[in-house]
Amino acid sequence: MDSEGAVNLERLDLNLLVALCALLEERNVTRAGARIGLSQPATSAALARLRRHFGDELLVRQGNRYELTPLGTALRAPAANAYAMLERLFTSRADFNPATERHEFTLLSSDYAIAVFGAELARVLHAEAPGVRLHFLPASPGIVENADSTLGGVDGMLMPHGVISDFPAVELYRDEWVCLVSADNPDVGERLTMDDLARLPWVVYQRPFDAPVARQLSMLGLEPHVDVSVHSFQLLPSLVAGTRRIALIQRRLAGLLRDLAPVRALPCPFPAVPLQEALWWHPVHTHDAAHIWLRETAARVGADLPALPGHPPDG
Repeated sequence: MDSEGAVNLERLDLNLLVALCALLEERNVTRAGARIGLSQPATSAALARLRRHFGDELLVRQGNRYELTPLGTALRAPAANAYAMLERLFTSRADFNPATERHEFTLLSSDYAIAVFGAELARVLHAEAPGVRLHFLPASPGIVENADSTLGGVDGMLMPHGVISDFPAVELYRDEWVCLVSADNPDVGERLTMDDLARLPWVVYQRPFDAPVARQLSMLGLEPHVDVSVHSFQLLPSLVAGTRRIALIQRRLAGLLRDLAPVRALPCPFPAVPLQEALWWHPVHTHDAAHIWLRETAARVGADLPALPGHPPDG
């Protein structure tokens, strides 16, 4: 690294990234070496090179164990993402036969997108690509700030428009927001008003980046009185039933969960911003044959979802 912080990648040994990830995860030279197939002296030598490169100890002894320095702690996530991105880059294929290949795709997603779209995608893959596995993970709250490194370490992310930008995406399906109230809520008639939204208590999804309509409420000058926040869209009906609470939920998901709890789905009393769900990916995957097949299959599955009542079919 020069005095201005630039790195000459042509002179950088990428094997050091493997050692760095193991050392930061294991916090022990012997265990890190065993994990990556290096002897203890070789791993110690790699640690010495990494310390010179970063100008930091990275690991320091505290009693009978090692602890990460502040820089070492800060490097854990980006190092893991960089490793995952390189692994995916060098395992890219020119050809992919879904009927015979063994492969795993990792997608970031909310429980909403898994229920509405992911389950159907999994059924199609089960029928057409028996050797292909799907691994769904929740998107971290830091995805907006760290989209590049996060997307580089996975195959894609199911997310509506309006959260991230400047990455390629394939359109999947449309949805819209409705308001959820208990079937026996005495304060709500056949329709909701803005006054109802202001005075009734709320159940909200914990991650606002998955619910752009919540930001729209703020722009309308309405700050909901939150009784309960939860990390799952699918739990909203149970937390609304039998109470005076109200919640915002996607119309497709409300339909899937209609028998879960005694609730009513009512139109929003404001022009709620619609949802356009998409599969986002890092450009490093664009020309990979397996990823191309995944995107084409996802687009087909999305286009085959039933149309929302009153809307033309997607696609």
